[in-house]
Amino acid sequence: MTTRNHTVAVIGAGDFIGSEIAKKFAAEGFTVFVGRRNGDKLAPLVAEIQSAGGTALARTLDARKEEEIATFLSDADKHAPLEVCVFNIGANVNFPLLETTERVFRKVWEMACCSGFLAGREAARLMLPRGRGSIFFTGATASLRGGVGYAAFASAKFGLRAVAQAAARELWPKNIHVAHLIIDSGVDTAWVRERIKQREGQAALDNLDPNRLMPPAAVAEAYWQLYLQPRNAWVFEQEIRPFGEKW
Repeated sequence: MTTRNHTVAVIGAGDFIGSEIAKKFAAEGFTVFVGRRNGDKLAPLVAEIQSAGGTALARTLDARKEEEIATFLSDADKHAPLEVCVFNIGANVNFPLLETTERVFRKVWEMACCSGFLAGREAARLMLPRGRGSIFFTGATASLRGGVGYAAFASAKFGLRAVAQAAARELWPKNIHVAHLIIDSGVDTAWVRERIKQREGQAALDNLDPNRLMPPAAVAEAYWQLYLQPRNAWVFEQEIRPFGEKW
């Protein structure tokens, strides 16, 4: 492992995609700062990274709170210059329109859109004086189209995509790579598998096509490849899906 004097911050370091992103960048020699609402749940991830020779630090983080985002990224930057900020909060919910309460709609927007704005702004604040850095946002199918029951989630993801577009147009000329990754597929997580079981039954889960769900490590690899892109051929938006996905 080549140790690098840079930090990668993962906001929304859940048990699957966020954790795999952290492990990938740690394996490439970066210090990783990982944050989620229940920071104690990050202990196994930190232990795994450290046992592999990497460096990881975990924080409890409510990304909806401006001061917490600012402090989290500032602490990451103090450890080593912040090179990459990954905003990976999902907030995926599904409710019929008439059952979507104002509280649900507002909370999903705060988590998936407003928090992304805060993360991008504060990361840019740290990166601009050095004239380098990458800010990556995790999107979904709902970033491009609304579906039945997804009024809250799709509107938030649409908004996050707009934040990313605006930031990219402003920051690319200043050598800050802003990118939006659309995951147009179910990701192989315990939550997704449970939803398949509820909708289609245990038999469908037992006989699940291995090409139907995307492995979280594949998402992490996509982010790593985005980071490696030369600045004369940057991608703003990339869609990834398993080859077996119907689209």
